[in-house]
Amino acid sequence: MLDADRGVFETVARRHWPGAGALLPRLSRAANHGVLWFAVAGAIAASRTPRARRAALRGVGSLALASATINTVGKRSVRRPRPLLDVVPLVRRLEKQPHTTSFPSGHSASAAAFAAGVALESPGWGAAVAPLAGAVALSRVYTGVHYPSDVLAGAALGVGAALTVRALVPTRDQGKPPARPRAEAPALSRGSGLIMVVNSASGSSERALAIRDALPPAKIVECEPQALEDELERAASLAQVLGVCGGDGTVNAAARIALRHDLPLAVLPGGTLNHFAYDLGVEDVRGLARALERGDAVRVDVGMFSTEQRRGIFLNTCSLGIYPELVRERERWAGRIGGWPAGLLAAARVLRADRHPLEARLHGRTHPLWLLFAGNGTYHRMGVMSGRRMDLADGQLDVRVVHGGRRPALRLLSAALAGPLTRSPAHAAVQVPYLHMDQVSPGTLLAYDGEVTHVEGRVTLRKLPRALTVYRPMP
Repeated sequence: MLDADRGVFETVARRHWPGAGALLPRLSRAANHGVLWFAVAGAIAASRTPRARRAALRGVGSLALASATINTVGKRSVRRPRPLLDVVPLVRRLEKQPHTTSFPSGHSASAAAFAAGVALESPGWGAAVAPLAGAVALSRVYTGVHYPSDVLAGAALGVGAALTVRALVPTRDQGKPPARPRAEAPALSRGSGLIMVVNSASGSSERALAIRDALPPAKIVECEPQALEDELERAASLAQVLGVCGGDGTVNAAARIALRHDLPLAVLPGGTLNHFAYDLGVEDVRGLARALERGDAVRVDVGMFSTEQRRGIFLNTCSLGIYPELVRERERWAGRIGGWPAGLLAAARVLRADRHPLEARLHGRTHPLWLLFAGNGTYHRMGVMSGRRMDLADGQLDVRVVHGGRRPALRLLSAALAGPLTRSPAHAAVQVPYLHMDQVSPGTLLAYDGEVTHVEGRVTLRKLPRALTVYRPMP
C-alpha cells in the first residue's frame, strides 16, 4: 500500500501538467489557515440570498470542525513523515515547507469540508465550489507536501465533518414545513389581482424591482413606515390578494388587515430577520410567484395578546421581561450601526443593567420572571439553539419562562441552550393553547414580532387556530 502511494506520488511529480505550474502552488498557499475559503464564503454571502448566506455559514462551520479535528486528533494519531522532494521540480515546491506530520492533509480536509457543507445547503453553490476544492486537494500532491492517501483521508474527514454539522444543525431541506392544512386561494396569472405593499424603510426597494420583473401585472406600492397602515388598508379594499414585503413588524401589520378583510396574504421577506416568511418556506420572489401562479396556500395559526386596554396579534413571538427591553434598545441603535451589531450592543447593555425581575401571577401564584416567551407554534431545536417552526398550525403556544433570581445572563443562556420541553430551577418550557397572567405591573413592556407596547393588569395570550391564509411554495 505504501509503495503504491509513493508510486502515484512520483507519477504526479514527474508528469507535466499544462498551466498548473503557475496556478496550483499559489492556490495551495492561498488556502493556508482557511483564508481562501473565508474569501469564497464572503463572495457567496454577498449574493444576498438566504440560501447562499446559509450555505456560506454552513461551509465555514464545517471547515472549523474539520480543522479542529485534524489539529487535535488527526495529526497526532499517525505521525507520517512528509514526502521526499527529490522528484518534485523546484518550480512546484512551496517557498515555506510545512513542519507538521503528513497524514492526513489538513488543506484537503478543509477544502472538502467547506465544499460539502456548502453543497448540503445549496447544491448549486456546491457545484461551483467543488472544482476549486478539488484543485486545492490536488495541489497538495502536486507541490510535494502530501502523499495521495493523505489527501484522500483528509477529504473523507472533511466530508464527515460537514455531515456531522448537518446532524447537529439540520438544513432547511431536512425540515420542510408540512404542506397542511391546504387552503383554497385564487391562482393569479403572473400576479394579476395582487397589490404588494413594500416598506421602503426595510431596504426593500430592490425587492420591488424584482417583484415587477417576476409579476408584471401586479400593482406595487412603495411607502414609508408612517404611511404603511393607510396603504395596506387601501390595498386590501381593492386587491384580490394582499401582498407585503418587509420585516416581521410590517408583515404583522399586513396580517392584521388581511384578517379584518378576510383576504389571503402573500408575504415576501424584506427585513432583517424575516422569521415568519422563512418558517413559512418563502425565501425569494421566484418561490412566491410560483405559489401565486398555482394557487398554493395554507392556513396558519395566529397568536393574540389582550389586556383591558388593548389587543394585538403576533405571527412569531410575544414576550415580557428582559427581551422587550432588548428590542427597544436595539431599535435605538439599529439605524446608526446596523441590525446585528445593534442587537449585540443591546444585549450587553440590558444584561449589565441593575434591575428587578418582572412579577406576574400565574395559576394563583406570584412569580418573579426575567423572561416570559410565547411562540406562535412550537420552536424546534437546531443543534443547541431554538431555531424554527416546522408546523405553523399546531394550535400551541410555545411558552418558555426564565425564573427570577441572581445572574439573569446565566439563566437566559441556560434557557437558550435547553430543549423545548425542560424544567429546572432556572427555567421551564411547556406547550399550551392559552395563558393567563394577572397583576402585571403598570408600564411592563411587551414585545410582539419586533414591536413593543406597554401592558398591565390581566394579560391573556391565546391562539386563533388556522385563521390566516398565506401563499407558500409547495414541494
